[in-house]
Amino acid sequence: MREIDLHVRRGHVERIDLYLSEVEHVATRAQVQRLLKAGHILVDGKPVKPSHHTRGGEHVTVTIPDPEPSRMIAEDIPLDILFEDRSLLVVNKRAGMVVHPGSGVRDGTLANALLAHCVDLSGIGGVLRPGIVHRLDKDTTGLLLVAKDDATHLALSEDLKERRVKREYLAVVWGQPREGARIETLIGRSRADRKKMAVLKADGRNAITYFEVKETFEFASLLGVTLQTGRTHQIRVHMLHIGHPVFGDPTYGGRRRKYGSLAKTTMETARRYLELIDRQALHAKSLTFTHPATGSEMKLEAPLPRDMKILVDALRVGSSEGGER
Repeated sequence: MREIDLHVRRGHVERIDLYLSEVEHVATRAQVQRLLKAGHILVDGKPVKPSHHTRGGEHVTVTIPDPEPSRMIAEDIPLDILFEDRSLLVVNKRAGMVVHPGSGVRDGTLANALLAHCVDLSGIGGVLRPGIVHRLDKDTTGLLLVAKDDATHLALSEDLKERRVKREYLAVVWGQPREGARIETLIGRSRADRKKMAVLKADGRNAITYFEVKETFEFASLLGVTLQTGRTHQIRVHMLHIGHPVFGDPTYGGRRRKYGSLAKTTMETARRYLELIDRQALHAKSLTFTHPATGSEMKLEAPLPRDMKILVDALRVGSSEGGER
């Protein structure tokens, strides 16, 4: 357990959770809120709610408890590790692997595998998310950052929030989007299906996605995608929103595409290509960040997984044979 003592400068008025996360960088906002609810943050000796506003001149005491013993079982699951040192590691996650337990999934996750691989992991994410700095969807492949200690976790989380960590994705989408674009909407839980996310007119969180067209095929395109924000399912929801869902995506329109505008032979080809991949064709290709301990700029890349490579190669051959560019 460690204790942090802070004095709010006079005249500083702000929600306590925002003050501790964005001004003092004690932890992420979600983590600060958990500490507040557990009574581990005192303002002038008294517990407060996340909505409490500082007035200035107050004494704030933050108690960060030792990580609880993990209730997860360490599992000897092979991991594709692209980089590792005493502070962090970067994993190339395979399709089908859930990042951490939840929603009925208790084992076989990346977190279970990490517990078997590492002696120590950051406890900031909680007992079910040891070391997890950010997430990828179950069937999205590619690079993930994992912290081995709390200081590294806090630094990487802050860099993510301030957009100093750059993540580039590759996605195969239906159709041929305009060359390069910025998508900005509000994203929140779908009112029709709470398990899904959706673009909302109000009450959602701001989401910004950029993409560039890398290759076009007969009825699909390969995009390079970067995120300015990191909302749940953001790329998949935004691609559906602009009418170009991620190819193969079973949740957001990528497997039940309307073929009415396609010629019969093209429609048959499209259906055949869908058999090449049973998930969304989305891959976290590269990760660029500053190493918190050394200050070195790190850039790692993960090659296309086998199923996406087979799909892209087939699309290239098909476009070439069809006289497409």
